[in-house]
Amino acid sequence: MELKICHLFPDILNLYGDRGNVVCMQKRLNWRSIDVSVTGVSIGTPLKAADYDLFFIGGGQDFEQEVLLSDLKGEKTAEIKAAIEDGKTFLAICGGYQMLGAYYKTWDGQQCDFIGALDLYTIGHKDRMIGNYMFTCDELGGQSVVGFENHSGKTYLGSGLRPIGRVLSGYGNNGEDGMEGARYKNVFCTYSHGCLLPKNPVLADHILKTALERKYGSVDLAPLDDGVELAAHSYMERRLKST
Repeated sequence: MELKICHLFPDILNLYGDRGNVVCMQKRLNWRSIDVSVTGVSIGTPLKAADYDLFFIGGGQDFEQEVLLSDLKGEKTAEIKAAIEDGKTFLAICGGYQMLGAYYKTWDGQQCDFIGALDLYTIGHKDRMIGNYMFTCDELGGQSVVGFENHSGKTYLGSGLRPIGRVLSGYGNNGEDGMEGARYKNVFCTYSHGCLLPKNPVLADHILKTALERKYGSVDLAPLDDGVELAAHSYMERRLKST
């Protein structure tokens, strides 16, 4: 088996070690002797979505997102939308999550139109939502996921989308409705930055399994020794429960 990962804008969208999620996926596949390749696609590089099985988009600040908009228009937007509708697996973090939606409106009323692949939008606020946080993941039987969020945008989901889960500690999508992230077909969106998959190996494997089964059908992933990863998860879970 082989999994081909496309890392979109790796040189621009990489806040708080977001590329660590890509490294984590590579390692978990390597340890199981599953072939994996990672290709970076940035500004000026054509995207042929049919060549890849899994797409990763990291986070970026408002300025960095604006820099990408002209490059995203046209062919790249069409390729991303087609890949999503075709059931390809996506993991989008923070700014990457927002960019898949319709628009971002700043706190002073300036609107930045995004690619509209998902029915969601984001409204900026002066106050930031920042810190370690925890949420449930519905597809993992309500298991907790720990992460780190830092965003001033409040994201609201539209039709056809569901949250990844519910916030247990922290803010999540908007600090209002208790929801975190978005799910559509095989797209996973979240505000959790670079520590997401390293600290949540069950979620990491769920995403990898989703991509592999889209390509090969039913797949059983060999178990790994996740003692260190689960210890990091449990430490943060206890810390957040005590606050």
